[in-house]
Amino acid sequence: MRILLTNDDGIHAPGLEVLEAIAREFTDDIWICAPDEEQSGMGHALTLTRPVRLRQHGDRRFSVTGTPTDSVTMGLRKVMDEAPDVILSGVNRGANLADDITYSGTASAAMEGALAGIRSIAMSQVTTRHGEADGDTFDAARNWGKRVLEPLFSAPLPDRTLVNVNFPPLSADAVKGIRVTRQGFHDYSRGTVVEGRDPRGFKYFWFGLDQIEHTLDHGTDLEAIDEGHISVTPLQLDLTHYTSLGTLADRYQG
Repeated sequence: MRILLTNDDGIHAPGLEVLEAIAREFTDDIWICAPDEEQSGMGHALTLTRPVRLRQHGDRRFSVTGTPTDSVTMGLRKVMDEAPDVILSGVNRGANLADDITYSGTASAAMEGALAGIRSIAMSQVTTRHGEADGDTFDAARNWGKRVLEPLFSAPLPDRTLVNVNFPPLSADAVKGIRVTRQGFHDYSRGTVVEGRDPRGFKYFWFGLDQIEHTLDHGTDLEAIDEGHISVTPLQLDLTHYTSLGTLADRYQG
């Protein structure tokens, strides 16, 4: 098995080390192509207005001066001599749950892999409100990663789909198990815009997010994490709302 690793936290992120350790439980044929610095919140952005540079850091280890999407593109088209069997993105330091998936560079790297027809999985370690889990931040991901991936490696995924995995902010022995979930949705009002002034007196704004919450809507990734489970969520890249096709078509008749 050949695996390409990437992330949005950057080539030197500790979560990438965790991901590599998990991947090496399956194979030694591992390639890494990740952003040269943190690219959180970049979503599925592709660099078009400036050149992208590729740097090698060792055997089969590369960084890109661009986004997670750029990294996957460069990995597939310029770094690897043959396509990988699997693309793993992560392990992100922080949650990628519910509608936050749309902002996520971690998930978007897996989306790019899915578009290329490669089995792709995004993995994120949820942290506490202050950004840390008890003890080892990545303890749950480190110790449960293989168990999560084995069933996902056992059979192909449908075309243009990916899997989004989130580990709860718990020690490995406190995790209650694995749940297959659907994507939840946050309360949009939880977002914050913090206003401040820099040392020169100019105003700036900093976007933030409040603590994870979920409604009584059951079966979601938010609920699973809140209740101490790992969430495994299949996602599709076809965003068409099929039930609206007929209604909209009728509006354009006559």
